[in-house]
Amino acid sequence: MNHLRGVYTIWYRDILRFWHDKMRLFGSITFPLLFLFVFGSGLSARMGALGPGIDFTQFIFPGIIGMTVLMSSFMAGVSVVWDREFGFLKEVLVAPISRAAVAVGKTLGSATVALLQGILILLFAPLIGVTLSVWQVLALLPLMFLLAASLGSLGVLLATRIRSMEAFQATMQMLMFPMVFLSGAFFPLQGLPAWMDVLVKVNPATYGIAPIRQIILGAAPDSSYSLNLFGHTLSIWNEIMILAAFGAAMVLLAIWSFSHQE
Repeated sequence: MNHLRGVYTIWYRDILRFWHDKMRLFGSITFPLLFLFVFGSGLSARMGALGPGIDFTQFIFPGIIGMTVLMSSFMAGVSVVWDREFGFLKEVLVAPISRAAVAVGKTLGSATVALLQGILILLFAPLIGVTLSVWQVLALLPLMFLLAASLGSLGVLLATRIRSMEAFQATMQMLMFPMVFLSGAFFPLQGLPAWMDVLVKVNPATYGIAPIRQIILGAAPDSSYSLNLFGHTLSIWNEIMILAAFGAAMVLLAIWSFSHQE
């Protein structure tokens, strides 16, 4: 029971920190909206249709949601490094809760915050001509949470190994932006150079953004938005299983790393 209470307390602390930080809340939607309305609208006429009745702005809309969730969840590691520098993490680690509870609480807290930010971006769907049914929204929420938890646990894992805020921010930028741009968030995944196709397929974010796009745009399982791996067209469930396997591995590694913290 103490361990569950520890998970809840750490999760609740991250939610409160996000809710009371209004500038963070404002910035979390401003940056993605700049991509959507400036980048999307600016290139929409030149890119043409990317599917039946799908323009470039509508095409990148799922990618913007995925980018928002990914970047927000990845920031979970910042709070770990911050807490270490100010001594709060040491107090948490000596508390009568397991190290696993700390890792899980941080992961769930970052995933919940990222999900809330993704929902805020989802509200702009009608402005770009994307119509979502209740069932589509209900399917998107757990998928967005899975993507957030998977990448959030990676951020927590990295934070347990990095000691300074400056080093973590540099590492985060080095990993986060390539993961976003090589996930298919802004371009179709067909006809890529061989070297880029390999990078796209080993990128875990790809398997989160692809099903989000298929659900939002109502694509068929064999549409151009589907992923092909080793000559096999992946279904949404295949993509979810790959992402879930990656997330489970990152959570276990984060727990192991936290258990070896001094």
